Amino acid sequence: MAKTVLTNVRCFAVGLDLTSHSNKIELSAEVAVKDATNYGSSGYKEVVGGLASSEIAGEGQWEAGDPSKVDDSSWSQLGGEGPWSISANNSASVGDLAYLTRAMRANYTLGAEVGEVAPWTSTAKGSWPLVRGVFAHPPGTARTATGTGTALNIGAITTGKRMYAALHVLSVAGTAAPTLTARIESAPDATFAAATTRGTFTAATAAGGQVLRTDGTAITDAWWRIAWTISGTTPSFLFVGSLGIR
Repeated sequence: MAKTVLTNVRCFAVGLDLTSHSNKIELSAEVAVKDATNYGSSGYKEVVGGLASSEIAGEGQWEAGDPSKVDDSSWSQLGGEGPWSISANNSASVGDLAYLTRAMRANYTLGAEVGEVAPWTSTAKGSWPLVRGVFAHPPGTARTATGTGTALNIGAITTGKRMYAALHVLSVAGTAAPTLTARIESAPDATFAAATTRGTFTAATAAGGQVLRTDGTAITDAWWRIAWTISGTTPSFLFVGSLGIR
């Protein structure tokens, strides 16, 4: 990926697409530095890595009035945990680079001086590792029936590593109990003739977000995808999915 000017950072916070509400998104991850210097350190400081942490900081233009607005969503999420998926200045198409985590909405600030466009700022503190992965389902494709997503060669998982997955349900429509049940599948090749379900999200009937991860055992399958079951009368769902190994 070449040098780039930030013009299209996509940010999905639980069940909200923050893209058109934000003009600054920052990700950070760090490992605490712990001094382990001793008499055998040959006169040089010696350090080891301590606890790791991550943070998402954002700001933009304030709006309120329904759950798709930044004020309603931020207020309802304050103190709560949920999935975040953020693009690396791309359109969040399938296969595009994504950073994902589970984070707690730690603070929310709004307001400024007279004459300014009403702003907001907020941070979220990671509860899971910050994972570098890919988008597995795009935000702009409405799904109205059961189906499967694009096969992605993300790689096999060694012992101690996990597949992390985030689901952001952005909108739900339908006249009678529209329900989306998404799952993560793996397979040894792109045909998915021998697909294995590695995790299933809770059935979703409203906008919101969920995260899941595998249990840390090795998985030899290299191909992954999101699949879903949709039920209800005239259902339609907009959702985003992201996957990554860490």
